[in-house]
Amino acid sequence: MSIDTTGKSLVDLLNMLEPAPEPTPVSMFPQTWGWLALAVILLGLAVLVSVLFVRRSRANAYRRHALAELADPDITSAKVAEILRRTALVAYPRRQVAGIHGDDWLNFLSQISDDKSFLSDIGQTLIDAPYKDLPPNRALTQLARHWVKSHKRYRGT
Repeated sequence: MSIDTTGKSLVDLLNMLEPAPEPTPVSMFPQTWGWLALAVILLGLAVLVSVLFVRRSRANAYRRHALAELADPDITSAKVAEILRRTALVAYPRRQVAGIHGDDWLNFLSQISDDKSFLSDIGQTLIDAPYKDLPPNRALTQLARHWVKSHKRYRGT
């Protein structure tokens, strides 16, 4: 089939052309199952990391709360002793912590944090702190902050 093009202008010739066909759209769905499997694995890992992050954050909320209370510059020794007791009651079973007092309390605090400072004079103030109105003690507050940050949680036996 031959078309006569003599005597026609360039515009007429261009108008005679058929439009180019549109290409089929490219699918955004992976072409192989391997990419789909990789996407599922990565999504699963992202969910797992998120769950672990939230669980850890919730598990350490009591520490953040105690540290916020210990940040008060005018905190008394009695309040420091109360915060340590409450923190220990959250981290350990009540039956293990509630009845401890005196030197046993200081030994408990030093054992679960590997910090022997509770057995010094600074730690000894904790024994009398709930019963005396002692002025703020910066060294005791620092010791309590360190304990809250570093103590080991109860893992069960």
